[in-house]
Amino acid sequence: MIEAPGSLSLHVPGLTARHDPPPFDLGPFHVPHPSPFLCDIEVQPAQMSRAIDHVSNIEYVRWLDRAAELHADALGYTRRSMLGRDLMWFVARHEIDYLAEVWPHDRLLLATWVRDMGRVKSWRDYVVLRPDDSAGGAVPVCRAATLWVLVNLKKRRPARIPADMVERFRPLDAGAGHRADTATSRAPGH
Repeated sequence: MIEAPGSLSLHVPGLTARHDPPPFDLGPFHVPHPSPFLCDIEVQPAQMSRAIDHVSNIEYVRWLDRAAELHADALGYTRRSMLGRDLMWFVARHEIDYLAEVWPHDRLLLATWVRDMGRVKSWRDYVVLRPDDSAGGAVPVCRAATLWVLVNLKKRRPARIPADMVERFRPLDAGAGHRADTATSRAPGH
């Protein structure tokens, strides 16, 4: 990853926010959110593993992190604005199921959405798909979930997620998550 000039964001080559609807129905891929945030990925040769002829597993983590950041940016929660509030999201846990190999020049679609938001924690889900007309629209290459914790940077302690943030992210489950935070995943498709 490369820091984008003049910003606090990290640039992940080949990954961009998608502003058009997906090219196929996301329903068969267990995307429960009515309006997931979408990103296009064009796999770059530099993202290959040094040992095996496929994309390095670390690249998936970069894609997930950057997609979450772009989603937050689109809602007005840029890194700069979060720092201005002395807040930042920290990853507490990643769960990744690698379902198929990915190669250079593959074009992928990443869909992400917020599953729930508790007092200080939030689960975000992802699915990465490779469009394939012969497979009914697409082939899932990765499913993942990330547990994020909102942290007060001055105190270095978890911070209560503001109501405006919950409203803007439109989690599938805001009510139950605000009653009780858990660190146990209910990963999608499991």
